[in-house]
Amino acid sequence: MTVKAGSLTDLHAWPQSQEKAFQGLAELLPRVAMDDGTVIITSVNEAFAQPGSLLDLFRGSFRDGEGIAHLLNHTLIVAVDPGALALCKAVHPHCYLLEVMAAGVSSANGFMTRSYLELVWSKLTLQHRVLQLGYNYLYTDLDVLWLRNPFRHISLYADMAVSTDRFNGDAEDLTNAPNTGFYYVRSTNRTVEMVRRWRAARSRFRPLAHDQEVFEAIKGEFVAGELRIKLVFLDTALFDGFCEYHGEMDRVCTMHANCCLRLATKMHDLRNVVADWKRYSSLPPPEKMSSKLRWTYPAKCAATMKIPA
Repeated sequence: MTVKAGSLTDLHAWPQSQEKAFQGLAELLPRVAMDDGTVIITSVNEAFAQPGSLLDLFRGSFRDGEGIAHLLNHTLIVAVDPGALALCKAVHPHCYLLEVMAAGVSSANGFMTRSYLELVWSKLTLQHRVLQLGYNYLYTDLDVLWLRNPFRHISLYADMAVSTDRFNGDAEDLTNAPNTGFYYVRSTNRTVEMVRRWRAARSRFRPLAHDQEVFEAIKGEFVAGELRIKLVFLDTALFDGFCEYHGEMDRVCTMHANCCLRLATKMHDLRNVVADWKRYSSLPPPEKMSSKLRWTYPAKCAATMKIPA
């Protein structure tokens, strides 16, 4: 479809006042990006970056995963407070400060608190700028453990591929429940405009609306509107999570502690995932194929959200 001239944001257009908010980002991205211009992005605050917290689990999953340790070299960790930046720099080569001016952002923010909402919308602003600079990105929440290479299962023809809390079997069906804690966007003028409209749509909803809620409400506008975004949803059998839990370990690429409240609860059940994966990974290949090992059910997380077993 041809879009009317002037209806899309110029890929490189950005108000000078806004550019100051991302000083150093354009210089950093070439050092992080893969050969195809893709950057993995996650974000962290001081609570999540403490030794033994989520950042350690996240980075450790790359090292313990199947041939994915090199992907850490292409991962940009966005710190949202100075404490997180210092802790990030102690363990990771690519850290960037996006200071969020909201109370309580350094602590383990409760879901849907005001500080939590400022964090998620600020992250989307940075991702928008990454697209404008011409880079694709795969955004991953810090409570997503990486086990195998997810890029092997993300369609090359997709403008956006988004994980799901529940997958209905059809990758292009808009009734799937998206989870914006793990998603890929290819940099084009159309996706730059898509993210601009996504950010702008916040004002159309109740004040305490988060990015995922707004995306769920307007995703049809991106697909059926003038942008004609090619949107695909990722199968939970490959991109697993606690919402729609699969026991199988032979194909899964990532495990997300979604449908889970409170940091301590996530840490408990994710540590079980790490232990299960290490047991599975230690098996010789023939035994892996016949193994009856399954993930430990995330009982503590399920209890916080009353997820049926």
